[in-house]
This record gives sequence, structure tokens and C-alpha cells, in this order.
Amino acid sequence: MSAQANHYESDALPTGTVDVVVIGGGAAGLNGALMLARSRRSVVVIDSGTPRNAPAAAMHGFIVLDGTPPPEILKRGREQVRQYGGRIVYGQVATAEPAAPSADGDLRFTVTLADGRTLTARRVLVATGLRDVLPEVPGLAEHWGHSVVHCPYCHGYEVRDEPIGILATAPASIHHAWLFRQLTDDLIYFTRGTDLDSETRARFAARNIRIIETDVEEVVNDNDGALTGVRLTDGTFVGRRVLAVATRMQARTEGLDGLKLPMEDLPDDMGRRFSSATAGTTEVPGVWVAGNATDLTAQVGASAAAGALAGSHINALLAAADTDAALAATQKTTG
Repeated sequence: MSAQANHYESDALPTGTVDVVVIGGGAAGLNGALMLARSRRSVVVIDSGTPRNAPAAAMHGFIVLDGTPPPEILKRGREQVRQYGGRIVYGQVATAEPAAPSADGDLRFTVTLADGRTLTARRVLVATGLRDVLPEVPGLAEHWGHSVVHCPYCHGYEVRDEPIGILATAPASIHHAWLFRQLTDDLIYFTRGTDLDSETRARFAARNIRIIETDVEEVVNDNDGALTGVRLTDGTFVGRRVLAVATRMQARTEGLDGLKLPMEDLPDDMGRRFSSATAGTTEVPGVWVAGNATDLTAQVGASAAAGALAGSHINALLAAADTDAALAATQKTTG
């Protein structure tokens, strides 16, 4: 259990089999749980308390909730899931794997937490989110989510008109530059060893984007710890107030190996995600995935929507399974 999780009350883990266990307590997981709980499904959310957007002061780009601090959104989400009978359990999943089916042949899964507690569920929704992998530049990580940003839609307006530097990590960084150029007239592209063809250089010049090809050695702060720029390997200091980085996005997979969920790499080394199809279905019967664990570029609104879609799909298939079981029981009795 993380330090952040200790700020909130954890519900008791049920002893019997529940309809759905949701692994991950972010926007996707909570919205999926909300849909299920409102359908009178027994649902438990396992939340490690370590959301991706924890460093951010506010969430943006989601109508009505724009500007709301991420912890407040999650707090409201937990309250709403609980309002309909869902449970929120803080803990880290150690293992999750298929179990022996029920007597009527319905699927079963066992989830074991790091503290040894176990839970049995009929279906699983994986909404673990992702981890942003930053380039190894000294001093960069300490500013993550504040003066070091990755998403022009999540944080861009808040850093408008500032001197911004793009720290190139992959070909996707070129696209990053066009988006941040919309937000500032003072933009520098640090190539960091990546290649720029002549056409891209011409396009950069047309938009007054400066190019620096000497590598970045470290991020520089002032006496108060605020980011002031970068130092290059030749000793040159380049002033910047904001650095934008296209991170490598890695779906969080801890404890999920036993589900044997297929994964795939995105082009240009952008990241690695769980493979999924319509409504978050996977190749593993009884397991769905939603949010950043499968859609690496989804913002809060899109992740929440994906969770809702997955939750409603799970409920529909559970309703069919319940009907099949009832019919089989009736036929056995009358037969």
C-alpha cells in the first residue's frame, strides 16, 4: 500500500466470489466499476494508490471537470462507486490468474494481493494505466508534471508563451514540436542525437523553431529549485522555463503475468500496451482492459469512457451467462 493510499479508507475484501474485480483505481477503472455497480453487480476495485497524473496540479481537457485536481476527481469517483455498493480496496496485486470454473462452468479468476489476501471473481477488468519512462537526463525527473510536461492538451495552455524546449526522444518528438509551437513563439528543438531530414529542418525554419544538435548534459535549476534551462555537453547554458518530452509509455503489468494477456509494441518505440479489441475485450476469455493500459495516449475523459464501455459489455455478457445457468438449472430440474 502506498503512502497516498493511506489517506483514504479501504473497504474490506469480500470473502465470497464477486462478479467483477477491477484492477486499477483511476478514471477507467472507477468508471467501469460505476457502470457495473449501477447494474447491481458485485464489484471490487483494487487500487494501488499510484495514479499516473499524481504530480499534476490539475486535470485539463475534460468538460465540466477541467481544472479539477486529480486527487479530487478520484475521491469523487470512489465515493460514487461506493454509493452503489461497489468496494474500493487499497493494495498491490501480486498475482492474477484463472481458477477452476464453477460447477455450472462459469469462469473464475483468483487475485492475490501483496499482503496475502485473496479474491475470487467471475470476470476481470484490467485498468492499471501506464508508466511514463523519461530519458535519463540528470535533473529532469524532479520537475516531472510541473516544468517538465508531455501532453500539449493536458498542460499546454498552462505553459503558453513560456520559453519551451523539446527534448527529442523519438520521431514522435517532431509531431510534439508542431503542437507546442502552437503555444509559444519561443521554441527550441534539442535533437539529442535523433535525425532530422532536410524537409523537417525547412519546416522548422518556417515556423521559427530553433534546432540545437549539441547533446543535453543536465537540467539546471535556480537557487529556489525552479527549472531555468539546460546545460549542453560543451558547457553552454540554454535558458528554458519548460521542457516537453515525448515519454516512452509502458502499460503497468505488475502481478498480471498469470492472465497471459497479449501485448504489442507501438511504432517508433512509443511504448508497449495490452492488446484489446471492441469494448476492451482481449484474447483471454473473461478479461477486459481499458484506459491507458491499452490506449496509451488517452486522456482522462477517453479513459473514463473506455471504462464505462468495458463495464457495460462485461455486464451484458454476465447477464447472458446468468441466463444460461438459470436455463440449465431449470432443464435439469424438469428433466
